[in-house]
Amino acid sequence: MSDLFSLLKEKVSGKELKLVFPEGTDERILTAANRLAGEGILMPILVGSKDEITKKADELNLTLEGVEIYDPQTFEGMNELVASFVERRKGKATEEQAQKILLDENYFGTMLVYTGQAHGLVSGAAHSTADTVRPALQIIKTKEGIKKTSGVFIMVRGDEKYVFADCAINIAPDSQDLAEIAIESAKTADMFNIEPRVAMLSFSTKGSAKSPETERVAEAVKIAKEMDPTLVLDGEFQFDAAFVPSVAASKAPDSVLKGDANVFVFPSLEAGNIGYKIAQRLGNFEAVGPILQGLNAPVNDLSRGCNAEDVYKLALITAGQAI
Repeated sequence: MSDLFSLLKEKVSGKELKLVFPEGTDERILTAANRLAGEGILMPILVGSKDEITKKADELNLTLEGVEIYDPQTFEGMNELVASFVERRKGKATEEQAQKILLDENYFGTMLVYTGQAHGLVSGAAHSTADTVRPALQIIKTKEGIKKTSGVFIMVRGDEKYVFADCAINIAPDSQDLAEIAIESAKTADMFNIEPRVAMLSFSTKGSAKSPETERVAEAVKIAKEMDPTLVLDGEFQFDAAFVPSVAASKAPDSVLKGDANVFVFPSLEAGNIGYKIAQRLGNFEAVGPILQGLNAPVNDLSRGCNAEDVYKLALITAGQAI
């Protein structure tokens, strides 16, 4: 596991990145921010009252050297943020409404990213996923050509690394969604030095069963190949045909994948969520994520049960996405 994050540390150190943490008084956030700043990896921006954050840091014997604190109540650039938010929301918020909305730490932090004052955001230690993701979808929005954001896990066991998608966001993706998830998951794999070999999963291999569900995945394969003809990608596959060379040789001998896929795109959130948890609990894989992908700038969501180490690792991932 350390190799995975040592690689990310090397990639992001010295890039002068700034990440915003909206939950500035949370002990786990403060501990991770202190470590990130102390190691010179990036500059954390903590959102909240300077007095409260400083008091909490003193209680924890943490230094705030190399850390910036932005308080929405006193932020000098708030008028510019408000004007930018009103413009971005295109008539969905008045200036008066925007002033209230931007007192919310997640909206405030997301606007810092949108206006280029931070390179990414990490939240969720004390907020729901919706609280973290909603501002990102409204303000940062998805990349051109991408309709929806998606959530992947990097599954790690020793030297083995795989990408599972989408295990966090889209309940019933259509063919276009699945194609987009495949393309973005390949980019996430690249970030972790995984040369992507993408399998689109189903309960059928190359037409062995016919149903609307299998045809939806087969269509996604066609769309993904059109979106990126250079990507090593194929489907539809049952998992064993994507992962076991002898099964691949029998079931899909003409495929570009030879049982050596390392990026797995599940046909539904139900399948993806079950799949990664089986690998985690029965296969003893560590599940790193969910990592949100497809946005114009990186925003990532912590579990409310996270610890400081989880915050530190997700910050490294977010910084990796930012470059």
